[in-house]
Amino acid sequence: MNTRGFTLAELVVVLAVLGLVLAVSGLALGALKVPRESEETIAIRRARAEVIHSGTARTKGGVRFLPDGRVIGPDVDPLTGVPLAK
Repeated sequence: MNTRGFTLAELVVVLAVLGLVLAVSGLALGALKVPRESEETIAIRRARAEVIHSGTARTKGGVRFLPDGRVIGPDVDPLTGVPLAK
């Protein structure tokens, strides 16, 4: 006799395991938080946005902001303007 399919017990066990995995992963994802930006990063982003908007290059705190969005200076990513990790 060739029987195919699942028993109710097998289905309940699979659903219970899936529920447990989803619950644990949901709790882990819920615990993740976006790290806060430092005041330095916020100030650099604001200065970069102002320079891009005004179209005039400026130097602030030893960092040169160019109207095309680039940033030139020590410990600063030249493309994004984000301070590099020290």
